[in-house]
Order: sequence, then C-alpha cells, then structure tokens
Amino acid sequence: MTADIHSLVGAYVLDAVDDLERAAVDRHLRECEACRAEVAELREAAARMADGAWSVPPPRLRDTVLAAVATTRQVPVETPVRPAPAMTPGRPRWVSRSRWAVAAAAVVAVAGAGVAVVVQEQRVRDQRGAAVAAQAEQNRIRGILAAPDVVLRDQALADGGKVTVAYSRLRDSGVVMMAADAAPTGGRVFQLWTVRSGTPVSEGVLAAGQTSVVTVVEGISAASAVGVSVEPAGGSSAPTLMVAAVKTI
Repeated sequence: MTADIHSLVGAYVLDAVDDLERAAVDRHLRECEACRAEVAELREAAARMADGAWSVPPPRLRDTVLAAVATTRQVPVETPVRPAPAMTPGRPRWVSRSRWAVAAAAVVAVAGAGVAVVVQEQRVRDQRGAAVAAQAEQNRIRGILAAPDVVLRDQALADGGKVTVAYSRLRDSGVVMMAADAAPTGGRVFQLWTVRSGTPVSEGVLAAGQTSVVTVVEGISAASAVGVSVEPAGGSSAPTLMVAAVKTI
C-alpha cells in the first residue's frame, strides 16, 4: 500500500476526491482489508458526527481520522546548456557536424535521464511530506476528540447539509466538519469563519465545487461562533452571505 493512496482514504469517505482518485482508492480497497476497515470506521464516524441526536463524541470516534489531502506539485528542473565544441582545423565540416550531433544527442539523453530521476525523487519527497502532514492532522484531531471536556454542536446549512463543531477549551482547539448537500452555484465557494471579539476571521476557503471539509481551528477559546458563508471564488475579507453559524459559548 503506497502512502499517497492511504492518505486519500479520509477524503474518499467525505467524497472530496476526483474521479481518478476515487477509482484508484476503489481498486486499492478491493485488495486491502485494513483500508476497508478504516473506510468503514470513518463512515461510521462521519454518520455519527452528522447525527444531531448525541452531544458527546463516542469512544470509537476518538480513534478515527478525517483529514484533508495535501496537493503535490512538481518542481520544474532546469538543465544547464553546454557550449558547442570548437571545430578541428583541417577536418571536413561534415565530420565535425556529425560528431557534434552525436555528442549533442548523448548530452540530451543523459540530461533527460537526470531530470527524470530528480522529478521522481521530488515526487517521493512530496508524497512523504503529505503522508507526514496527514498523520500530524490525524493526531491533532484524535487529541481534540479525546479531550475530557469536548463539546459537540451542529447547525443545518441554509441549502441543505450540516456543519458540526467538536471543541475543547482545555486544548483551545476544535474540529470543524462541514458536509453540504450541494456546492454553491455561479462560481461561488464556501468559506469558514470564526467570530472573535465580534469580528469574523477567515478559517479557510473551499475550492470551487467542494462540498465537504474537515479542519482543525486553533484558539477556539477566543471564538464565540463558527460560521460558513458563500463567497466569490477565492473568498472574501468579510462574510457576504452567511449560511450557518454554530455558537461555541
């Protein structure tokens, strides 16, 4: 099982993957019993968090992970340009040109192989970094949900769906999970907020078409509410259309 497929499991449960990623996870689940069990537990946890009938996370929820997947970018690699060798006096021009063509082809082949190796190494480093970040996020979420003073509150979204907040004053942090029935129309997006001293503070902007997210909010003790708004692509400096607000005090 590769680290990148494993890190997609949480997003897969939240339906926050594209078609290619979903197909890759589906193939992997047919072969990996451990990941199938993890998906089942995550789905149960998500269902419980969306259920307004309980107010404190159950023990099983403390062992589950809902984390976003970091995106991996390729770093372009520049290859040095080598100067052409000088022609040898007294030799036919066609001989020099022929040898230069062969040498140039060899340089290109070697440089190309070097670039491929560097790019592959960069991909491996990016995947490892994403796996480490995902594990760190899992540990943060587990710690919050395991806190003895954890409180769970939720609020329905205006157009269907729910935003749920599990927070701990002792840890001064909270887990926010939003699952909307549909994405905003007209190129607009969801944006998360906390209200601190009466002022809305952005806690992240979702991508266009994204309908679910799980994230950690630090400094929750200073927030009186957690909200969700609908904004133009890229987000806004202040809420335009608030569609849900969950009071934390």
